[in-house]
Amino acid sequence: MKSTTHLFLSSIAVGCTALLMGCASTQTTTQNRESMLVASGFKVITPKTAAQKQKLQNLPAGNVTMIKKGKKTYYVFPDPAHNQAYVGGPKEYRAYQQLRADKKRAREDLQDAEMYQDATMEWSLWGGGEGVWGPMGGPAPF
Repeated sequence: MKSTTHLFLSSIAVGCTALLMGCASTQTTTQNRESMLVASGFKVITPKTAAQKQKLQNLPAGNVTMIKKGKKTYYVFPDPAHNQAYVGGPKEYRAYQQLRADKKRAREDLQDAEMYQDATMEWSLWGGGEGVWGPMGGPAPF
């Protein structure tokens, strides 16, 4: 029963890994970040005037920038390649930070699952290996 459970958990971990690797290879980092910004409530805006386009070009690419305008605070992520920007307030920015933290935790959980999968392979049951590998994983001296 125990080996069946290990096999089942290993299969799930492999499936999740394959799924996440497939998703990661189809999206660039910027696309992923833009998706998270929209999911956090940021609005997509398109600059209409030359002055707005210039401001968009002057923002640091790949970063969310805090901008104060009067008594209001805005967070802007420029996408000059598509002539647009993602804009949100403090509430949306907090949601974005939380989403990033959640994603980081999920990535760490996946790494833990992969390590657990290796541990459940029960390499000692495979035989062999004894005496073949020396200390530190290198070949044993003859």
